[in-house]
Amino acid sequence: MDLKKAIHNLKKEKNAVILAHYYQYPEIQNIADYVGDSLGLSQKAAETDADIIVFAGVHFMAETAKILNPEKMVVLPDLNAGCSLADSCPPEAFEKFIEAHPGHTVITYVNCSAEVKALTDIVCTSSNALKIVESIPKDQPIIFAPDRNLGKYINKKTGRDMLLWDGSCVVHEAFSLEKLLQVYKKNPNALIIAHPESEEHILKTATYIGSTAGMINFVKQNPKEKFIVATEAGILHQMKKEVPEAELIPAPTQEDNTCACSECAYMKVNTLQKLYDCLLNESPQIEVSKEIRERALIPIQRMLDLS
Repeated sequence: MDLKKAIHNLKKEKNAVILAHYYQYPEIQNIADYVGDSLGLSQKAAETDADIIVFAGVHFMAETAKILNPEKMVVLPDLNAGCSLADSCPPEAFEKFIEAHPGHTVITYVNCSAEVKALTDIVCTSSNALKIVESIPKDQPIIFAPDRNLGKYINKKTGRDMLLWDGSCVVHEAFSLEKLLQVYKKNPNALIIAHPESEEHILKTATYIGSTAGMINFVKQNPKEKFIVATEAGILHQMKKEVPEAELIPAPTQEDNTCACSECAYMKVNTLQKLYDCLLNESPQIEVSKEIRERALIPIQRMLDLS
């Protein structure tokens, strides 16, 4: 069976839209109606008129789409597509953390569960985190969760002293500074670009720090350069498509693996076959309780309004 053709036909028959994150396999990115970062995907989910949203990403992303579209069906190719960063912030523990620090505005990075979003005043993504934090009065204390590396980066950029939840992303903490410097030594003209979820010692080496969409835009603005890219390796596919003349080198990790780059095992559980199956069977569906959805919608909508 020609899976791509079958998916296209099913999508048309069922009035479905396929949203895919930059970290998905290339064949999934190629068949998607929209490929983007968390902010762009949230915006597309909010404005779609499709009856079915096929979310080729991870669970918290599909949850966000369901919160924004309670009347629509949202399906995820594989329910095991989780997130180490979201897992690092259990709702019950985070609620106790908030209660122990009253009077704080709570900002959560979108990489968290619907239950954590429901405890939040405003959600952010790596694309708009600085803007969201700067929208809060300087004398207002802030709790920022779950990514401590992104929180540290924002504190440094804004001069704030946000109280940080101690969570992190295993993909962005896998980069080896020693190996990165070795690669740079062999490519002294290369520009290092990094995602702000990376550790501080990696960020200190970077010419540009930004979201996945921001990194792609930076490469597009400097098409003839050579880049060492410190984020999940799936982004390289879209970068190559948009800037074929740029030379791209994935930042090396501490582990010796097949691609010598950092890949998210959760993102990679989705496959073209699973995408076809979930659209055909309209399963597995993402469900969010009415109470959680209504509470989580408020901080998400605040983010979208500011973006």
